Amino acid sequence: MSVLNTDHRSASNIRYAIGQRDTRPWGTWEVLATGERCSVKRIHVLPGERLSLQYHQHRSEHWTIVQGLAEVELDDVVHQLRAGNYVHIPVGAVHRVRALGSEPLVFLEIQVGEVLDENDIVRISDDYGRLKPTAQKSLQSVGHVL
Repeated sequence: MSVLNTDHRSASNIRYAIGQRDTRPWGTWEVLATGERCSVKRIHVLPGERLSLQYHQHRSEHWTIVQGLAEVELDDVVHQLRAGNYVHIPVGAVHRVRALGSEPLVFLEIQVGEVLDENDIVRISDDYGRLKPTAQKSLQSVGHVL
């Protein structure tokens, strides 16, 4: 992957490694590529499951649906996406995705930003009990209201 970037400090803020993967209550993710200020993940969401309602302070994301049917919540607007559809999630936008139907949802997530790691997730609501006590306070600090 070739990316032009004149700010060479940002590469040290990417903490993902190609091949890194994790299992979550809703499914799995795997890092496919990294570069200066960007990373690419393949995300599998189990049928009927959804990620936490969240936002990021340091990155935007671009999701392209590869398989299945997605229900994407983005700043209080709900979209249904299928294979070939995509959505852009700006820095600070409140979002989540759910796998609709009986097959898993698979999508590619391109992250772009100064800090790219799992610590840049502020959860607002979570079906699996992973909220931090400061989520409500953090959400209000970026101007969103529940």
